[in-house]
Amino acid sequence: MSQTAENFKSTEPLMAMPTMGGGWPLLGHLPGFLKDPVSLLTRGWSTEGDLFRFRVGFSNFALFTGPEAHDFYFRAGQDELSAKACYQFTVPIFGKGVAYDVAPELMAEQLGFLFPALREAPMRRYAGIMYHEACLYADSLGREGQIDLPAALNELTVRIASHSLICREVRHEASREFAAAYHELQNGINTLGFFFPNIPTRAHRSRDRARREITRIFRRIMEKRQREGSDQQDFMQTLMEARYRDGRALTDDEISGILVTVLFAGQHTSAVLGAWTILELMRDTAYLARVREEIGNLYSDTGCVDFATLKQQNILEYAIREGERLHPPLIMLIRKVTKPLEYDGYEIPVGTLAMVSPAVSHRLEHVFSDPERFNPDRYAPPAREDKQHHYTLIGFGGGKHRCMGKAFAILQLKVILAVFFDRFDFSFDSSFPLPNYRSWVTGPVEPCRINYRRRSEPSILKTGMT
Repeated sequence: MSQTAENFKSTEPLMAMPTMGGGWPLLGHLPGFLKDPVSLLTRGWSTEGDLFRFRVGFSNFALFTGPEAHDFYFRAGQDELSAKACYQFTVPIFGKGVAYDVAPELMAEQLGFLFPALREAPMRRYAGIMYHEACLYADSLGREGQIDLPAALNELTVRIASHSLICREVRHEASREFAAAYHELQNGINTLGFFFPNIPTRAHRSRDRARREITRIFRRIMEKRQREGSDQQDFMQTLMEARYRDGRALTDDEISGILVTVLFAGQHTSAVLGAWTILELMRDTAYLARVREEIGNLYSDTGCVDFATLKQQNILEYAIREGERLHPPLIMLIRKVTKPLEYDGYEIPVGTLAMVSPAVSHRLEHVFSDPERFNPDRYAPPAREDKQHHYTLIGFGGGKHRCMGKAFAILQLKVILAVFFDRFDFSFDSSFPLPNYRSWVTGPVEPCRINYRRRSEPSILKTGMT
């Protein structure tokens, strides 16, 4: 049962949080945090419990673990746990004047422009775009070969997200230059950058150049639309015509920043989650056979993916949820304590960086049965392990900052995986890949090459149509 923060207050004198031992002088747990944060945090939970503190350099962290602790964390007000104070490392990526560079009220107003784009009617249209792009990509691969799976899914999801969520011109007129710049921008999100977002590393210099190039591409398209007029019904046009509550139009820089923010929300984590889910299905051939059987049952008559039928693909969706549980793209979510807090009799001082870790909490034995095993059936009736508590599965966050693009991401992955597994058999020559903890969005270590061969059975799904 969910509880409010009041339920966690104690009438007894507050205690100091348990402290994880083993830190270095000055550095604290920084070396272990940079090398393998999940192992470090799991060790802390196993020795100290659901709430403990640790130090990374000069920053003091507190980890909240488990559904009850998540409940407290996600229900805290923005004036108690501030996301903006923690995510300043995104400002060079998203840009000035948007997202975490503005007051929470203005950020909410900016993100509010996105809500119409994520309603059911546009999502039905996106499903067709997703299907067309996935088929184009699959058909371009030929009969057999090898791909770097994370790179391939990154390329495909950029095409889908830019075509669906940004504008047609980015996909069809500036696809190659935009993809190159966006790739460099993605590389600017890393663990080191969280602590030192403006340190002049090679990745950060490339990030800044890429951000300027993307703005230039967007501005060029907007200027052409202003000169020639546009009847496009896309998110760029929506922002060009939008007005803040005070009547002010958005600047070109604000529009560019919001578009980049939306693209990251709809693409980066999807590509990573898709890669992990494919890898898990590759080694669980029995469940993969059920996924293919579901595809055959649903699409054998029409041969074409659509929104209504995608919603019926429960077996595939369970696999994606299990990918989210075992391999959450965001292994840490962080907020800064801006008011004194207490949880379960413990004091959480102002200035503490409060954290939840999906990568740790998703593998708790008292929450998930046999948690190290890939078992999508845990989401099906009667088990429904993710329904034990509102915050059992938190790969897409929770509370006010829950990812608003979750439905888009799941829909996109259903389309991609349905097309890929309908067209190809996959295999890999090496062992199952390790996670790349150098990236803030944690995918497999690259290169992660897999072999593909077109299946001997006739394809159920037809080539996507525009």
